[in-house]
Amino acid sequence: MTQPTPSAHLRAALDLAQRGIPVLPLRAGKGPMGNCRACQKNACGGRPNMKTPGTCQCAAPCHAWAAATTDAHVLTSPTWTTAWQHAEAVAYHPGGAGVTVVDLDDADAVAWAHESLPPTRTVATTRGEHWIYRGTMQSTNAVRPGVDIKSSMSYARWLGPGTGTLAPLPADVRTLVVSAPSAAVPVRCAVSPPARGGQCPHRSPVFLERGIAMAERRIVEARSAVHITVFRTFLAVLSVHGRCGCLTEPHIDRLFTAAQAKGETARHCADAWANARTSLGL
Repeated sequence: MTQPTPSAHLRAALDLAQRGIPVLPLRAGKGPMGNCRACQKNACGGRPNMKTPGTCQCAAPCHAWAAATTDAHVLTSPTWTTAWQHAEAVAYHPGGAGVTVVDLDDADAVAWAHESLPPTRTVATTRGEHWIYRGTMQSTNAVRPGVDIKSSMSYARWLGPGTGTLAPLPADVRTLVVSAPSAAVPVRCAVSPPARGGQCPHRSPVFLERGIAMAERRIVEARSAVHITVFRTFLAVLSVHGRCGCLTEPHIDRLFTAAQAKGETARHCADAWANARTSLGL
């Protein structure tokens, strides 16, 4: 299947913007882009991989859902030119378009939706479906296995108009997020580092810093199987640093923050960390 060209992405974005749907470009791996030169590759210190704006000093927000716009002048401006040249997909801000996307990530989730939710407009995805309802709400990942809610302060990939009639947002969807942590703001997880024990093999803090940085990068760059990548990364870090006691709360927080930037919940992070420790007998 031939991939759309950057100019095709821009044409699609302009068409959506004209219909009142705020849009933004996505890079490889379906992550949002830093859409100005100062913010590319996270040079500004913001978090373009996250579903929250960065800390850049641009004239307008240029990260994630906050960058989504219906302004054709912005979409075609020189500031955004480089972003569209490297974009691999078009995304939109559901909340800004007045809708909520129930992202069903696998066949089991789709089957659950057919049994539990009223019919509405649906869009086929690579692994499942997007069910789109009229109305907005809080966005939250992993409200149940294989189900994410994307609405306010979030973005979804544009995969076409879909089929079916747009139905009002039902209470059954709203109640899914009552006890789930918000995906819009990373949750700081209080997890104790491994107890000190054994002889530390590290000759310099640089060794540990390099290991943590590599682990963060591995998680952030994961394009699929995020759950497995997070667990294996935690396992790798603990296998090297888990017995000497050199890991601190800030180190663990960095790993958890990277995982949450990819959509993992605080609970999944804690479970993956505990499972990795158990596997190593820590």
